[in-house]
Amino acid sequence: MAMSVLRLGFMRGIAGRGPQPGLDIKGRTLVDLFEHQAKELFAEYGIPVPRGIVAHTAEEARAAAEQLTGRVVVKAQVKTGGRGKAGGVKVADDAADAYQKATQILGMDIKGHTVHKVLIEEASQIAEEYYFSFLLDRANRTFLAICSAAGGMDIEEVAHTAPEKVAKIPVSPITGVHRDKAREIAVAGGLPPQSIEGAAELIEKLWAVFVDEDASLVEVNPMILSADGQVKALDGKVTLDENASFRQPEHSAYVDKAAEDPLEAKAKEKHLNYVKLDGTVGIIGNGAGLVMSTLDVVAYAGEAYPGQPKPANFLDIGGGASAEVMANGLEIILSDPSVKSVFVNVFGGITACDAVANGIVSAFQLLESRGEAVTHPLVVRLDGNNAALGRQILADAALPRVELVDTMDDAAKRAAELAAVGA
Repeated sequence: MAMSVLRLGFMRGIAGRGPQPGLDIKGRTLVDLFEHQAKELFAEYGIPVPRGIVAHTAEEARAAAEQLTGRVVVKAQVKTGGRGKAGGVKVADDAADAYQKATQILGMDIKGHTVHKVLIEEASQIAEEYYFSFLLDRANRTFLAICSAAGGMDIEEVAHTAPEKVAKIPVSPITGVHRDKAREIAVAGGLPPQSIEGAAELIEKLWAVFVDEDASLVEVNPMILSADGQVKALDGKVTLDENASFRQPEHSAYVDKAAEDPLEAKAKEKHLNYVKLDGTVGIIGNGAGLVMSTLDVVAYAGEAYPGQPKPANFLDIGGGASAEVMANGLEIILSDPSVKSVFVNVFGGITACDAVANGIVSAFQLLESRGEAVTHPLVVRLDGNNAALGRQILADAALPRVELVDTMDDAAKRAAELAAVGA
């Protein structure tokens, strides 16, 4: 199909460094942290990290370097890998040099990410570099620790050309990672004897971060052995499961407001599971799996029409399609100027299709009362529990510009056709 579910979430790097902000293949909302945020979190758990100060301007970078004294590293803060190879990490000898290096880095484009801030960090005396991460192993329904003595910028190449140097150790969610398990992981990764105890302590604490913070990824590359014999986290990547925000209210501080899509922010305020995409067909469905399938079917159908219409969003209204939820969902989708048509794809289960249909009718009335009458064509496909009754309710309501289509494929084709002609 033209659009895989990986459009929403893909594995990156040696650990599969977690999906980009958006959704993973299970439809969960994920949030990547900046390096400085990850290391601030590490420090709360007693994990050794270099001292650092965030700067948004070259002058702030100079002041930060003066405060830290000595040689510093100026590090671009972007949510992507490959900063070093792109020139986004530079060593500065003093405050004046830090000013110059920050001037070069701020505003850079690194893999489509603009650098708006840098981390000014004290330079470390590195004896050796290692790699470590915890991540969710979906295929085996467990957790995975990845450890290697060959850390650093070329770890992806090492994993490709010498996979025997990268240890992958399953971690039971029942027993977790205690000191003995952490030591076992460090040894399996080929870390030298002088690093084992320090690495084991750090790994044990990283596990606490992974579990306590509801993370799907915790990565340190490089984890270093410093000249004084201490094992430190020189870098940090953390991906959090935002669906756990009800028990992690402090995670709201990690959201990058400047980079957040306005429609996604508005949807979040209304507690909608919404992700903005770049197409013209608005999508509403109940259940992440069904919505993911709908994205693929619409993208495939769109290939047959001018402009090849694609999905404009992911929106899962969940099991209860109340009038307010449906109205809020339609409001968000119709606020997107790129949307030309809307496809409502519902499979009735616990929430029957007649309830969904009543929700759509009430949503139209509610939106009209708000002065936001629906002016885009809606293609509706209802299947499952009470589908016939649901279709009859919509037919009797005779809502303007609403079309009922029996099958998912035919509905996708009609939605793509309407988007293509800009109806």
